[in-house]
Order: sequence, then structure tokens, then C-alpha cells
Amino acid sequence: MKRMKVTFIGLGIMGSRMAENLLKFKVDLTVFNRSAAPVKKLEEKGAKAATSYQEAVKNADIVFTMLARPEAVEEVMLEENGGLSNMKKNALWVDCSTVNPSFTEKAAAIAHKKNIRFLDAPVAGTKPTAANAELVFFVGGAEKDLKEAESLLNFMGKKIMHIGETGKGSAFKMLVNAQLAQSMLIFAETLLLGEKMGIQKNFLLDTLPNLAVSAPFTKMKAELIRENDYEAQFPLELMHKDLHLAALTAYENDQPLYLANLAKELFGDAKNAGLGRYDFSAIYHFLEGKSKK
Repeated sequence: MKRMKVTFIGLGIMGSRMAENLLKFKVDLTVFNRSAAPVKKLEEKGAKAATSYQEAVKNADIVFTMLARPEAVEEVMLEENGGLSNMKKNALWVDCSTVNPSFTEKAAAIAHKKNIRFLDAPVAGTKPTAANAELVFFVGGAEKDLKEAESLLNFMGKKIMHIGETGKGSAFKMLVNAQLAQSMLIFAETLLLGEKMGIQKNFLLDTLPNLAVSAPFTKMKAELIRENDYEAQFPLELMHKDLHLAALTAYENDQPLYLANLAKELFGDAKNAGLGRYDFSAIYHFLEGKSKK
């Protein structure tokens, strides 16, 4: 059986670790990123370094993209002389970026016109889960295309959820991140109220995340708050972006999002206060500062 040529574009917090996990399984991997440092690191581990995204995709059987925003995906893949225009016919593009469903449908339509197959496969997880190949993939697209990419997705993650047709992976990711952001706010706000009432912070951090009513991820975020360590695992500015995309998606579907829109504004305020590059759990730090004024 012919060995597949794989390309990975977008080597940020998540993408660099996903690509590194592919290399652990001896995948024939070409990588590209705007900044050179992560490319060099992966090249030292066995990846081939491309000097442009056009070069990166040229001979690939499967192209993975993991980019921060729809605008970045548009620039790299959809514009004239972008990635799609330089991929070989019938190759497969797997977009793992978190983008809005209507953008995904647009991207898929352009890919189809160029005889490129397409899957949307955004992920659930943060820096540690990406490093440990414990991501969950939410996939939209044809079953036969998923079958072709399945082994590679399993190298990078622990679970694949085929949500449905094209766009449904992106749609489900909107729901997950909208809930994630609001759960983080609820935890931060509740913790601050408990402190104001004179309950010891360490007791609250030990106890609240273990309650049946608490989201499981708050156990990990509680430790970041305890240590006042907000190194980005999932940057706050990207959570704000995802809430904006959720609000846009809700508008397109004529569905009001009262609380998620309030969360969007709070995360936006925190970003404007200089916390955008920190982990999204830094919303606690932002609200804490507000409560002291």
C-alpha cells in the first residue's frame, strides 16, 4: 500500500503538538507555519519543512489545517493561488480549525469545485491533551473520507465523533465552546462570591470542582487559579473569538443566545484589559480585579 504524504499547516499551541504526534508514528509529514521556530523544531524530529503553504500542499494526499480564525483559513486555503489551488485533484483537506459552520460550508463548496475532498474536524482539548494525543475530534463530512483520515486522527486523539454531514463538526464545536466559556465564568464568579463571604479560597478550590453540579474541567482550572498561573493552554482571546462565532451562528439561525452573548462581552473586556494571550481561566483574575474596585 502506498504511504500517504501528509501536510500540516498551522503550528500553534495545538497544531505543533498534533503534528509532533504524527511524527511519533513515522508519518511522511510536511509542515508549514508563518513563524519559523515550530517548523524548525519539527524538522529536527523528522518532518519536511516547506517554505510556503503552496509548496507544503503540492504533493500531499491529506492536508490538515489548524489555524486560529476563519480569516486565516481563508487566506491560506481559499484565496487565489491559496492552498486549494495548489493541491492535487482528489486530495483530502481536513480542517481542524474552530470556525463557524457557515464558513465551513463555504470552504467545502470551494473545495468541491476544485475537486478536493473535505472534512471539518475541530477538536476538544487544550495544550496538555494535544501533547498527550487525547484530543476528541468532531467530524463533519463523508464516511469514506473519514475512513481515509481515521488512522491519522487516532494518532493525534483518543476519540472520533462523526457528527454528520459537512459543517456538523464545526456546528457541534460551537456548542461545546459556548458551554465551556459560560461554565468557566460560573466557576469564577461563584469562587469570588465564596471568598467575599469569608470561606477560605483553598477550601473552595478543593471542593467546588468536585461537586456534582460542576463541570469536570474546572478541576484543572482550579489549580491554575490556585497557583496564579495563567500560561495559555487555550488562549482567552481565542475563546472570545469562538463566542463571537457562536453569536454569528445564532444570528444566522435566528436563535437568541442571551447568556453566551454576555459571556462574549466579558471575555472581550478581559481581552481588552491585556489578558488575551493568557489562558481563558484568567477570566477569574479579571473578575477578581473588578471586585476589588
